[in-house]
Amino acid sequence: MDEQRRQNVAYQYLCRLEEAKRWMEACLSEELPPPTELEESLRNGVILAKLGHCFAPTVVPLKKIYDREQTRYKAAGLHFRHTDNINYWRDAMSHVGLPSIFHPETTDIYDKKNMPRVVYCIHALSLYLFKLGLAPQIQDLYGKVDFTEEEINNMKRELEKYGLQLPAFSKIGGILANELTVDEAAVHAAVLAINEAVDRGVAEQTMVALRNPSAMLLDLRDVLAGAYQEVLHRAKLEKGSNARNRYLQVIPEGEDIYDRCLTQAEIQGNINKVNVHGALEEVDDALERQDALVLYHALQDPVLALRCLQRDNLDRYLEQLSMDREQKALELGYVDLLEQEEVEAGILAANKKGEEERAMLRAVSRINTAIRRGMPAETLEALTDPAAQLPDVYPLAAPLYQCQLALLQHQHPRGELVQEELFVAVEMLSAVALVNRALDAGDPDGLWSSLVSSALGLSGVEDANAQRYFEDLLQLKSQSREAGAEFLSWNDIQDSVNTTNSSVQGENDRVLAVRLINEALVQADPEKTLAALLLPAAALPDVALPTARRYHDVLARARRLKAQATEDDGAVLWWEEIQEGVCRANQDTVAVRRMALGTAAINQAIKEGKAAQTLRVLRNPDVALCGVVSACAAAYQEQLAALMATKRQAGSAKPCWIRHRLTDGAEYYLSLQTFEGSWQRPRDGGLNTTHLSREEIQSVVTRVTAAHDRECLWTSNIAFVVRLQARLRGFLVRREFAARRHILREQRPAAIRIQACWRGYKQRRAYLERLRYLQANADAAIKIQAGVRMWQARRKYQERLRYFRQNIKAVIKIQAFVRANKARGDYRMLVHARSPRLSIVRRFIHLLEQSQHDFWEESEVLRLQEEVVKRIRASRQLESDLDLMDIKIGLLVKNRITLQEVVSHCKKLTKKNKEQLSEMMSIDKQKGLKSLSKEKRQKLEAYQHLFYLLQTQPVYLARLIFQMPQNKSTKFMESVIFTLYNYASNPREAYLLLQLFKAALQEEIRSKVDHVRDILTGNPTVIRLVVSFYRNARGQNALRQILGGPVREILQDKSLSIRTNPVDIYKAWINQTESQSGQKSKLPYEVSPEQALSHPEVQRRLDISIRNLLAMTDKFVSAITSSVDKIPYGMRYVAKILRTSLAEKFPKASAEEIDKIVGNLLYYRFMNPAVVAPDGFDIVDISAGMSLHPDHRRSLGSIAKVLQHAAARKTFDGENAHLCGVNQYLEDTHNKFRRFISAACCVPEPEERFNVDEYSEMVAVAKPVIYITVGELINTHKLLLEHQDSIAPHHGDPLHELLEDLDELPTVQSLVGESVANPADSSAEQVLSHLSKMEISLTLTGKLVPAASSEESDARSLLLSTKQMLVDVIQSQPGDSLPEILWTAASEHEEASHDHLMHRRALRDAQTPAKLRRNRSLAANNQLSMEEKKRKIIRNLRRLESLGLVDSAHQYQELIDELAKDIRNQRRYRQHRKGELLKLRQTLQGLNAKTLFYEEQIDYYNQYIKTCLDNLAASNKVSGKNKKLQSLHYTAARLFEKGVLLEIEDLPLSQFRNVIFDIIPCEESGRFQVKAKFMGIDMERFQLHYQDLLQLQYEGVAVMKMFDKAKVNVNLLIFLLNKKFFKK
Repeated sequence: MDEQRRQNVAYQYLCRLEEAKRWMEACLSEELPPPTELEESLRNGVILAKLGHCFAPTVVPLKKIYDREQTRYKAAGLHFRHTDNINYWRDAMSHVGLPSIFHPETTDIYDKKNMPRVVYCIHALSLYLFKLGLAPQIQDLYGKVDFTEEEINNMKRELEKYGLQLPAFSKIGGILANELTVDEAAVHAAVLAINEAVDRGVAEQTMVALRNPSAMLLDLRDVLAGAYQEVLHRAKLEKGSNARNRYLQVIPEGEDIYDRCLTQAEIQGNINKVNVHGALEEVDDALERQDALVLYHALQDPVLALRCLQRDNLDRYLEQLSMDREQKALELGYVDLLEQEEVEAGILAANKKGEEERAMLRAVSRINTAIRRGMPAETLEALTDPAAQLPDVYPLAAPLYQCQLALLQHQHPRGELVQEELFVAVEMLSAVALVNRALDAGDPDGLWSSLVSSALGLSGVEDANAQRYFEDLLQLKSQSREAGAEFLSWNDIQDSVNTTNSSVQGENDRVLAVRLINEALVQADPEKTLAALLLPAAALPDVALPTARRYHDVLARARRLKAQATEDDGAVLWWEEIQEGVCRANQDTVAVRRMALGTAAINQAIKEGKAAQTLRVLRNPDVALCGVVSACAAAYQEQLAALMATKRQAGSAKPCWIRHRLTDGAEYYLSLQTFEGSWQRPRDGGLNTTHLSREEIQSVVTRVTAAHDRECLWTSNIAFVVRLQARLRGFLVRREFAARRHILREQRPAAIRIQACWRGYKQRRAYLERLRYLQANADAAIKIQAGVRMWQARRKYQERLRYFRQNIKAVIKIQAFVRANKARGDYRMLVHARSPRLSIVRRFIHLLEQSQHDFWEESEVLRLQEEVVKRIRASRQLESDLDLMDIKIGLLVKNRITLQEVVSHCKKLTKKNKEQLSEMMSIDKQKGLKSLSKEKRQKLEAYQHLFYLLQTQPVYLARLIFQMPQNKSTKFMESVIFTLYNYASNPREAYLLLQLFKAALQEEIRSKVDHVRDILTGNPTVIRLVVSFYRNARGQNALRQILGGPVREILQDKSLSIRTNPVDIYKAWINQTESQSGQKSKLPYEVSPEQALSHPEVQRRLDISIRNLLAMTDKFVSAITSSVDKIPYGMRYVAKILRTSLAEKFPKASAEEIDKIVGNLLYYRFMNPAVVAPDGFDIVDISAGMSLHPDHRRSLGSIAKVLQHAAARKTFDGENAHLCGVNQYLEDTHNKFRRFISAACCVPEPEERFNVDEYSEMVAVAKPVIYITVGELINTHKLLLEHQDSIAPHHGDPLHELLEDLDELPTVQSLVGESVANPADSSAEQVLSHLSKMEISLTLTGKLVPAASSEESDARSLLLSTKQMLVDVIQSQPGDSLPEILWTAASEHEEASHDHLMHRRALRDAQTPAKLRRNRSLAANNQLSMEEKKRKIIRNLRRLESLGLVDSAHQYQELIDELAKDIRNQRRYRQHRKGELLKLRQTLQGLNAKTLFYEEQIDYYNQYIKTCLDNLAASNKVSGKNKKLQSLHYTAARLFEKGVLLEIEDLPLSQFRNVIFDIIPCEESGRFQVKAKFMGIDMERFQLHYQDLLQLQYEGVAVMKMFDKAKVNVNLLIFLLNKKFFKK
């Protein structure tokens, strides 16, 4: 029977899934997965967010839905940002008013904790939206769909796996009705009366029942009474049929009356459906009649909910909807009504068209205005307006647009260009602009694409002429630019194209003519050559018929020369060469004719015998005779006449033709009778042979002139000959002198040697005489010299001594300065030199010794760290308890919980506060983990080793964080990890915590960030925890220093008023006017922002507010950007890591985009909350019970908003368009923020900041200590065991070894050393909870640190030991080098000095606390003598040299460098320790102030509770003695019917009538005892606390267990107790 029931439940749930699937498909108009996969597909929230967009588009815009196409989900699964989609859906349901009782939690969907509750919510939402007329009605498919046996069994196992009770889907209508604040019985009766009237089938009676006010039905229309009756009757029949099908195999007593009757929501939904159908019919009638007014009235029907109707668009509505109606009829094949969504879509489309048309007209008007103004920039800006619907325009051609459009506008009859004319003109001008741009850029391809574009509309453009177009247009543009025109016009371009086409055609014809000329030259026919030359296409000027022969000869010779030059027999002449040949032939013809005529004139003059006449014609330039001289005229006449007489005797003078030969072999013929010339031989063939030719005449002239020139030459150069002779004589004399001088120069060294020998002889003789004299008087000279030197030295010494005695104080100062300067120089060399000398290191080696003051400071740091950690934990616990107190007081007000509970919690809080502030709970050292037994000691050491590894190797914790769910990882970070690092209370732990943050952030970016903006839109775990950590304690002090000044200035300025909402300013103005005048304002109170801004007073006040806002914002910007150094170092370093990690993963992302994300971390996450709520972050001091004034909070919110926009470079537009004047300020401020971000990211690495290196851990004086609760220790151990394979994938990882040492997970009792008397007792859980909060201190040590026995085998330990012994030796024995010290025996004095040093160190170590004592292996070396230490140092040095750490060739300089490094680090560490002490004291002071604040809150709560007690006492006096409350007795069946009891494990539903529950109130108010009886026999007892139920309700827990078997609905149980015991 139970198996069958579970099968039915699984089938019923599958039906509900199918119903939800089909309903959502109808809403979304898209196909969804089958019901067996629907639950999984809902987890990412995409489908739910789309559903929220359907009924609340303003709350859930499509662009806000993350991963809308589910590509991220399909590729990588769920992402934390998918939870945003679920929250959007929940916000949409809250927006439409669905009661929150139906809302599931985010984890119910994302983590699949309670999917039936999600499906239940979808059903409730469908019914609620159907009632509102926003969605169709969901179908009842129970018994109408089939599922396979496998699908039903799988669903049954799924429901059993999660132990979930299937909600009562049939009770949704009743629950919805109960949620309304009305009389439930009246509504119930009215709804049943409607159902009865529907059954009777009389429309009038049904209408009367529907109009019953108790039914709360809206928008009833009498004309639709029949339709109401028909639709309701059909819906009731369908619901009854479904109910009969559902309860066919179920016990009838489980049936509800609303399983067969319509609920109030269903009735209202069907009424809305009928109303909508009627309204759509009226719309269809209006469309059929094409009546715009009737259509407008039909569209105004409220049931259609069309909120964007505009009367100006009536004709467009009619046109659009008629077109949609016709389109739908074509698709369906018949005429049907338009759906409501189709009507709304048509209205929106018509509105959009109307708005676009109006915007287009306005834009065209602005364009015409701009054209008339004549400003190209304004015209261009107007043309670029998208509303004008014009083609693209180009800024470079702004003058072109202005000029041409102004011309068109001037020519237009109306003086206004319309949109169509503008479109054509702008399209053509843009094409012209592209042509000009291509010409300017020298882009032939771009020019060609522009020329052939249809927009330009050129004619006659040919592909073959593209390059010629480019060249000609480029030349034309250069010419037009020189003429002052910047752009070519369309006419210029067309003319150039036509010219180019004509030129190309002419060139083609010319090529043909050139080919014919070359063919004629090949054929050697002058006539054909002449005919070809005379062709018009050849375009050769001055071609004459008589010159035909010469043309042929010149061109043929030119062709032969070209063939020889190119070595190509087929070479042809080009047109330019042909033209050159024709010109040359014409020139030859003219020149030779003139020469022939000149020659004839010379012959005639010779015949006449006149010398003067002959000389004149000989000088004729046309004949070109050379060497004609006037003085030889007679000789010329004589010789030429003789030559002519000779030729006359031998030749014939009868023919009239004479022949002239040219240099190129051509012959020219001239007629002496007609003086006609020709290149062809005369036909008669006779030539005159007595005629002198030019060559003969030239020969005679040359001969005569030469004879005359020789005679004149000798006569005119007599003086020159004389000078030549003189020059020759002078040359001979100079040559003789040079020979003599050469001989003398060659003998010069010999002359010099002779002179030197003589001078040397004289000098030696004088020197020897002087030497003999001095040797004879040597004693006297010595005495004289000694006396003089002694007197000079004595006088100098006395003067110097006297000077020093007079200035003895100055001498002392100089000596001190020299010594100090030398010391500073030595220290600078120690700090900056790469290899300092041993003498310098010895001078400062004493700084490595730990003084008593060092140990005191170390112990004080440890004490303060321990105190700070305890205070932080106490403060957090106190804060948590105060939050719980807030909740309980809120629940007291809301649910009337017992005042005694609140009082007891307050007393407990006060007591706990005092205990925690005095001393945190601790475990007795004689019990538990710290008891004196070997087993416990091993367990303690194992935990210390484990936590040391976790602390120093952050990769484990970084991986562990992302293995847990987000809610658990946050709690784990705040409770365990911060405790493990002692809240970064010292440099070592601050360094290690930063390494953890770095590793975790890099891991999160690597694995969970797919786009650079995911950091902004999501809520990364590491970023959230980093900000939370650094905003507390020291971070609060930093925020107070950065923001305290401007925040206090705002709070102190009582007159400051910043309002940026025009409506708020308008209302404040109205209120002020009415309060001052005492009369009601005539202006409306409710206005839109645009209406409010239309008032000058509102605009004036807004301007004042904006000025105040910018002034105050600027102070915040200055405070933030000038306080980079005040930001905690950890925040800046994490920002640096974030910046570099994002740049590495997203190399294509711009620097500005990455800076926005870093700015989001530094400002928005870290500083912005403190700006908005300074009282919540201790920026300002606020007394308990007080809060900020709303005006101040509004001002701070406005400033924060401006700062957010500036940091993100986001401008004000849309709803905030009235603040667009601030956008320039935002741009400037954003640049400041970017510089601030760059400066903030410029921080040193933690190793440099905290002076940490690879030896820091080994040389540390104090061991790290952490304070952790037993519960946190066990929880950490449990998490490591669960995820050890994920966080340490290699089996050889040290973590596995440490976990094996710890063995199995311990219990709280075993670690505490306490035992619980009876674990089954109800108080055992409280005892265990109390014990788990006890704290234990762990002194962390590394298991893998080498012990003393293996010290010499480990390089690091060996190096450390050698350095320590070397420090002792160097302090006791001097030397210039390390080998010199080690190989030189120590003196007794040096041995005594060493013993004294060791004795003093032993005394100091004896007074040092155990936690601060040095390593045992290091302390053992103190027992060695100086010589033993030297021998051990030498052995260690040999070992280190074999390991490659030191080199004896360098005299072990590497060790000296290490000692110098230790000295430098020791100094920095001491300075840092002083700063740490100061910071710890400041932190402790801040924590004390915070505790004082909490104490003030406790006093405030005590005062409030005292008031409540006084009021309670007063009410008790009035009411008298309270009566004893009666017990309640319910059967399980009755509680199941009420929905309070959901199920009892292992008990069938038929046995519920035999189970009785007694709910007995106890003496303490709010406490109940529940007894369970089965067939009269007492079975179980359960203590029920009312406040526990309220806490469960507050935490969103819907189901709880009693007796470990019975599952109870928490909300309905609270309702029952309120109704029966508290009369609520």
